[in-house]
Amino acid sequence: MTRNETEQLKCIAVDDEPMALKIIRNHAQQIPWIQLAATFRSANVALEYLKENETDIIFLDINMPDLSGLEMAGMLDRYTSVIFTTAHSEFAVRGFEVAAVDYLLKPISLDRFQKACERAKELRVHDHTNADKRPDYIFFKEGYNWIRINIDELVFLKASDNYVIFQEKQNRAMVRITLTEALSKIADRGFVRIHKSYGIAIKMIEKIEANYVVASEFSVPLSAVYKPGLLEKLRV
Repeated sequence: MTRNETEQLKCIAVDDEPMALKIIRNHAQQIPWIQLAATFRSANVALEYLKENETDIIFLDINMPDLSGLEMAGMLDRYTSVIFTTAHSEFAVRGFEVAAVDYLLKPISLDRFQKACERAKELRVHDHTNADKRPDYIFFKEGYNWIRINIDELVFLKASDNYVIFQEKQNRAMVRITLTEALSKIADRGFVRIHKSYGIAIKMIEKIEANYVVASEFSVPLSAVYKPGLLEKLRV
């Protein structure tokens, strides 16, 4: 998707409350460069629409019965900007954790709505200027929560019983998932398995010894079984 800043931004709104959709529709009509193409009361129906229709911005309610806005946001591609709309202020932090452009608390004023749209427009111009840059994070679902893993900071992954520990330079997180599943989601981001219980970020590697790898001051076990694959990745 490529658009310049003078074109209309195509938008949709997803909210299970008809009045909320009406307010968004009325506000959108006041902004010439915003085109509200469709509204939905179901996140699942909206996802089906998105499979066939390019969309710049989604005004997305968080608390919905079939699929929450937070869950839906995690399924969207990086070109679709999310502006959360909700009556619950306690969702604000979680909203920004999934890289939302803005967070609008109901009832939404026209002024606040327009500011959110302008912010989305500015960010989209920047993103299209840097179209080849991928997001530096990924989200994993843990129970009812979504845990953000910062790819640029992630050093290694460690299998621990039924969980995987994601070790960043300064922080760590634990997700109920297998190491194979976790690595499959980030294999194309420069990660490789080096042990039955460990995967590592190639760019973090500082030194390779006989049976371990030093990465960002961590010593990570290296198995003889996986060592040839690692060396192949490094083209040694």
